Amino acid sequence: MKNLIILSFIAVAVISCDKIEEKISSVVTETTEKAQQKAKETIQESVTEQIGKIVNSENIQFDQIFPHQNNLSLENIVGKKVAFPNGTPFYVFKYKAADKNLLLSTLVEQHTSNEAQSKKEFQKVDGTSIIEKITFFEKFLPPNSIDLSFLDDIKNDKNIEYYKVKRFPNASTIIYNPKNEMVYQFVEVKK
Repeated sequence: MKNLIILSFIAVAVISCDKIEEKISSVVTETTEKAQQKAKETIQESVTEQIGKIVNSENIQFDQIFPHQNNLSLENIVGKKVAFPNGTPFYVFKYKAADKNLLLSTLVEQHTSNEAQSKKEFQKVDGTSIIEKITFFEKFLPPNSIDLSFLDDIKNDKNIEYYKVKRFPNASTIIYNPKNEMVYQFVEVKK
């Protein structure tokens, strides 16, 4: 009988130890997952905050960058100037242009400070690398600084046209949707 009681006591102790071990393992796993999630959130908030400090965005008018417009008719113009830490500005414009050819020829005719580094005509290009660059760029912008919701449209619409216009110091990338005449223009300022 004594042996039976001792065996019962040992069996209960082993079972209790297993249950305690499972509970400890469960608590440790849950705590680790919560700590990892909190660390990810903290890192993302910190990165967003730091980028927000170094990337400034302000409104800008199209004619401030492109003063010679050759009777160009643009509608619903929205422009943003983004300043990077090195002081180089980058412009993003969104507008409707009824005459794509007039738009492109107007951009090509803009004044240049260095004709040798400029091109006298626009170039139609493949949009794959442009989409990749914009998608990469989007990751580093503070939330709501620039609306890049159009990315889904241009990724899926095969009718979208892409152009490059290089007039030093401004190098423009134009994304044109012929269906709705919407234009997204990215202007990089070269030094």
